[in-house]
Formats: sequence, structure tokens, C-alpha cells
Amino acid sequence: MGNPHVLVGHVLPLLELSQCLLNRGIRITFVNTEENHKRVMGYWHGRMESSSEITTTCQSAEKFLEAIFWLMPKKVEELIHQINASDSDNKITCVLANPVLNWPMEIAVKKGIRRAVFYCAAASQLLLRSGIQKLIDDEIFDHDGTPKKEVFQLSPTMPVMSRAHIGFLWLGKSEAQKLFFENSVKNNLSIKLAEWVLCNSTHDLEPAAFNSDPNFIQIGPLLARNRLGDCAGSFWQEDLACLKWLDQQQPQSVIYIGFGRTTVFNRTQFQELALGLELSNRPFLWVVRPDVTAKINDAYPEGFKDRVKTRGYIVSWAPQQKVLGHPSIACFISHCGWNSTMEGIGNWGTVLVLAVLRGPDAQ
Repeated sequence: MGNPHVLVGHVLPLLELSQCLLNRGIRITFVNTEENHKRVMGYWHGRMESSSEITTTCQSAEKFLEAIFWLMPKKVEELIHQINASDSDNKITCVLANPVLNWPMEIAVKKGIRRAVFYCAAASQLLLRSGIQKLIDDEIFDHDGTPKKEVFQLSPTMPVMSRAHIGFLWLGKSEAQKLFFENSVKNNLSIKLAEWVLCNSTHDLEPAAFNSDPNFIQIGPLLARNRLGDCAGSFWQEDLACLKWLDQQQPQSVIYIGFGRTTVFNRTQFQELALGLELSNRPFLWVVRPDVTAKINDAYPEGFKDRVKTRGYIVSWAPQQKVLGHPSIACFISHCGWNSTMEGIGNWGTVLVLAVLRGPDAQ
């Protein structure tokens, strides 16, 4: 029998974990949607060695949800059967997936394959998700996800949490909130079916969460710098020229602003942030996605780019881990998504992490 062969899905954080497994001689088959596949492969083009053993398998779908909930389960089961029937030395020996979906673990159980889940965000958030049914039973939550109490505790050792800490409540009393909550309750089965529950965190950061559930295994933070390599993937092409610009700046002088791949500003928020950067009188590197606000070309305050052109550098996407590790960075302004938080903490000697805009994935 050959080396272990792991079937993986859920894109960027799992790509980083897959790279770590690959470096240890484990074969990887990565399942993805066609849209995400094209975006990630655009990043990989020219970066990955032609001898790499990572195989990317993508399944087409007209809509993302249709792909995730209807097409992918059937196709993944067919893929496992095809691989295991045709190659006795490289059979799929383990399925590794995000616990927000049940079907990967259900398929693994059906096929008699080892199984693990990897939660990409905070272990405390996973504890909240896995304990939702108990919170309902204890009448802390309604069945639609609405909290009955302003504050609550997941366990006696956990800090007190408030409604503001619950990401899906940002969706408001909407069908989306209801579906998100129902999905969270339903898909706790994946955690029960998994043999290993892996968390992109560490006991030093979240001791109460790991003490509350001894089944949680700390393997984070998963950062490219920890394995002395490049980032495992990205949805957008990175502007590497910004690193040369940073080389020209004074040590610990630059404000870096990055709000992840999903945060959206209204026009007022965007302009207030731009004017704040101008008034800071400090050099800054600002990541502005084309879809971060409506009509991006007309969204900047009048004359802003001309006034800051000698000290401001604006890109559509940046190699964030390399930027945060650069000696010229003094401050990181972030939406405080978990990946950005981990990357900021990973460079704590030179970076201050500030939350200036909260959203559904804020920690």
C-alpha cells in the first residue's frame, strides 16, 4: 500500500494545511468548485513546481449552493470510488473537510475511510457552533437563532459572551439568518462523525475553549512563514510590487490596511477611511478590492489620490503574510477575520492589530 492519500476541500485555509501534509509525504486530492478552482490556479500559475503531487479536482455548478449541497456530494462519492477502484497503491485513506458540512463525513463513514474535520476560524466559535443545541435546550436561544439573553456562557471557564459576539446575528431577522442557524444545528453531526477535530488555533490564544472540549486538537496558527514557504493560495492576483515600495520606507512607519475578501463598505465608510489615512500624515499601503464598494473608480474623495501619491500605495490585493512580516510595517488596520488576526499575531513584534469595521466573520 502507498502513502496516505487525503481527500480535502474548502479552499484557502485547507490549502495551507494540505501544503503541510504534502511536505510530509502525504498525497493530496483537493476538491473544489470550478469558479474557485480557476481563481486559485491563477495564483498558483508559475509558483508550483511541475512535480507537485497536489491534484485539484473541481466540479462544475451553475450556482455555488447547488454545487455545495447537491452536486458535490454525489460527485465526491463517485470520485472516491473511481480512485479506490483503479489505484490500489493510492487509495483515498482519509477525508478532511470543514465541519460546516455533514456530507463529507457521512460519505467517509459509508466508504469506511478515516475522517477529520478542520475548523478554519476560532476554536471558541467552533465551541459555540457545536453547543448550539444545548443553548436552545437551556432556553438561551430560540429555535430560529435569536438569543433570549443578552449575555451567556458556553462553559463556566469561558468568558461571558454577548449577542455582539455571534456572527450570524449580523444578518438580522432574515431568511439568511434562519438558514445559517439551521445549518449550524444540523451540521454538528460532522463533528460527531469525525475521528479528529482540528482547529486553526492554539491553546495559548484560547485556553478556555480547548479546556472546555478536550477533543479539539490545536494545530495552528497555520501560516506560510511557519513552514518557511509562500502562501498556499489566493483568490486574487497579488501585487508583488508593493514589497519593493515597502523596501523604500522607514522601519515601522507604514500603516497597512486590509479588510479581507468579503468586507464591503458603503460610500461614506470608504471615504471616511480614505480621509483618515490622509489626515494621519503617515505612509500607508491600502488593499482596495475592485468590489469593496460600489463604483470604486468614483468612490475616492475628490483629489485624494493626488494628495497622497507621495506616501500612499493602493493595490487590489497584496501578499499579506509577507507584508505583515516586512520591517517597515508599524500598524495593521483589519476587519479582524480569523486568518488576518492570526497573521497579525504572527508578526506581533512589529504589528498592532486594530478592528475598525466589524462584520459577520469578525472574531
